[in-house]
This record gives sequence, C-alpha cells and structure tokens, in this order.
Amino acid sequence: MAKDSKNKAHITPLGDRVLLEIPTREEKTKGGIIIPETANQEKPEQGKVIAVGGGRVTDTGDVIPVRVKVGDTVVFPKYGYDEITVGDTTYYILKEENILAVIK
Repeated sequence: MAKDSKNKAHITPLGDRVLLEIPTREEKTKGGIIIPETANQEKPEQGKVIAVGGGRVTDTGDVIPVRVKVGDTVVFPKYGYDEITVGDTTYYILKEENILAVIK
C-alpha cells in the first residue's frame, strides 16, 4: 500500500499490478540553471516499486504471487502503464508482465 504523506492517500494495486513512483528528473546546468522534468518529454523507463498487488489468479483459483517487492527499482517499457496523480505525486501502475528487469 502506498501512502502519500501530504494527502494521506492509500493506493493498493489489485491482482498482479505494481505501483511505481517515478524519480524526478530535474537537472542543473553548469551555470546553475534548473531544467525542470517537463522540459524533457522523454518518458521515464525506471521506477521504484512502492506497492504490489496480491498476485495473479489462475483459472483454477490458484494465486501466483508478484515476484518484485517493495523497494525494488525496475525497468519498464515507455508505454504499457497507467498514470495516476494523487495530490502532487504521479504514480505508474503496470502489470508485472510489463516489467522488463529489476536493477540491483
């Protein structure tokens, strides 16, 4: 479950979905000018897992747990996720099958 301290929002992904927090990409030039994340229109491809669902339910009713865990940093494709915003924080929700790798 994810908790946004400002808004006290609780987000619990369902099934085999994973909730990711995307790091801000604010950069600073050599001259000290801050380039906001919105200047770079390229979508992020990494995020930190902050909540996971209970797992995928098979046709026979068995539950296959999600293999990533809270705290993992994962790589995912540029598309194939849903973006939600709670307060000032933007999260991505995607299915576990869309996660390409875990960065250790």
